[in-house]
Parts: sequence; structure tokens; C-alpha cells
Amino acid sequence: MIIRKKFKFEGAHIVRDCSSDRCKKSLHGHSYVVEVFLTSTKLDFGQMIYDFGLTKGTIKDFIDSFDHAYAMWSKESEEFKNFIKSNSDRYIEMPVSPSAECFALTILFIIDKVLGATQFNNGEGEVKVRSVRVHETDTGYAEAFLEDLKWFDYELTDIHFSQSIKAEWNDPGMYDKLKLYTSGVLTEKPFVNPFVERKFM
Repeated sequence: MIIRKKFKFEGAHIVRDCSSDRCKKSLHGHSYVVEVFLTSTKLDFGQMIYDFGLTKGTIKDFIDSFDHAYAMWSKESEEFKNFIKSNSDRYIEMPVSPSAECFALTILFIIDKVLGATQFNNGEGEVKVRSVRVHETDTGYAEAFLEDLKWFDYELTDIHFSQSIKAEWNDPGMYDKLKLYTSGVLTEKPFVNPFVERKFM
């Protein structure tokens, strides 16, 4: 069984080295729609794969990081990167191109790490992100699956969010906690879902 949660953000980018001149030579933006597909080995005590309300925390904060932000490839010149950082409060530096494909891969990568760093407290099974679909336009989207992560070899430390983005998170330190947990420095899972007082046993 699969459940889907939809998110939206308005973002800007340049897609270097693509075939379309407008996309590779000019800063431009899109109204993105992100669909996150989750699966599990069993239903929780509420007979759900994963409560949709739980996706409105850390997962939503990470996806919302891309809203009204400029996403740039870390291969850009230092001059260009410094220009963006000096003139935009909200930016994300990525080790991959900010294409729809790589947005899907990056969001999938982060959500996979977040779920692995989350303590579930309502009888959930092994909750996994099955795929992430990023709609760049009404007619085109890219969908990434876990097996696609083998195409790139990057770590959480390769993705950089501006201070203004982090300041708006419910927990401004959540990305640092996630990095520390995935690197083995933290042994306890940093994200803890609420305990549920059950009516039916």
C-alpha cells in the first residue's frame, strides 16, 4: 500500500548544460508541486501507513526550504555564488543541478534520512519513502526512486541551506541534528513522533 502527500513551493534556478537556451542561460522560476509517496510493512495503531499530520513537521520544513529560494549547483563560479548569497536571503547550494530530476532526488534523499532518524511511537511498521515526484510545470514532472540515488554520491554535508531558511524552521538545528545522527555522532534518533493514547487496544 502507498500513501501520497502533496506539497507546493515557488522556486528559482538556472539549469546549466541543458538543451534549452532559456533554461540554461537565464534565471527563471516555476510553481513546483511535490508528491511524496510513502509505504510501510504494516499499518499503525490507527490503521494508517503514516499519519499525514506527521509529514507537516520536519518533512514539510525541508520541502518548504525551497519556497521563494534560489537553488544553485555548487559548480557555479564563486563570483556567481557570492552574488546570489549577497543578494538573496533564501538560497540552497546543491551538489547537483537544480533540475526537476535532481530536486526529486535531493528531496527523496533527505526524506529517506529523516525517516531513518525518526522514532515512531504509534505502532508503525518500517515506513519508507517509495518515491518523490516533482512537477516543474503542469505537463512535466520527474519522479525519483530510492534505487536512483546510486546515480550520485553525495552526503547531507554537500547540501547547504542559507541561514534565513534555517531560521524559519520549527527547529533551526534540525539539519545539524540529522547530519550528526547519520554520521554516527548522535546515537539517539533526533526526531521523535508523539506518543498516542490509544482508545482501542
